Amino acid sequence: MKKKDAAEKIMGNLCLSVERLQRCREFSLLMPEVRVNIVYALPGAGGPAEVAAIDGRITVVNGYPRASGLPKWGGSDHMARLIIEARKYRPDINAGINFKCDESIIKVVKKYAREKRLLFGWIDRKAEPDEVSKADGRSMPWKIKQLVRSGGGMPDVFYEGDGWGKEPLFVALGSDANGVVRMAIEIARRYARSIHG
Repeated sequence: MKKKDAAEKIMGNLCLSVERLQRCREFSLLMPEVRVNIVYALPGAGGPAEVAAIDGRITVVNGYPRASGLPKWGGSDHMARLIIEARKYRPDINAGINFKCDESIIKVVKKYAREKRLLFGWIDRKAEPDEVSKADGRSMPWKIKQLVRSGGGMPDVFYEGDGWGKEPLFVALGSDANGVVRMAIEIARRYARSIHG
């Protein structure tokens, strides 16, 4: 597939995925303080400029998730670098979404991952060496290496524990934006049932 065709396919997939997420009221329960982004990388992406993401992220408006802007290339740095690094261990990973993490959400996601036969992982940010956390660009390779080592491979869904000035977050990974949004919606609905009875 030509790069232009791949880019158009990615943008279309992202737009449809955002539209679907915006109809899921339950996902608002998983909104972290840093807000949410969905990323989708071009084949062979070498940097954030080749990864599409939601400009300005996704927030909550009137109880529903709402994108602040349209998808654009280079719309995310952190999540884009995460996808590029994860691909070194699993080339099938092209997309990701982040969402809130706490003890009750961890229980729901662990059970979901077990039922769906997804690889689950976590990173202890408190174990991150100072020379890694303080050096720009060194944190992501360390985090992904820890995930792979601790879980026997690159997980489909994982969380980062809290660290100094870091909000704990979940990340779901997959082959396209539609797949990771579907996972996030299913988790959100299970979580909503768990707290509302």
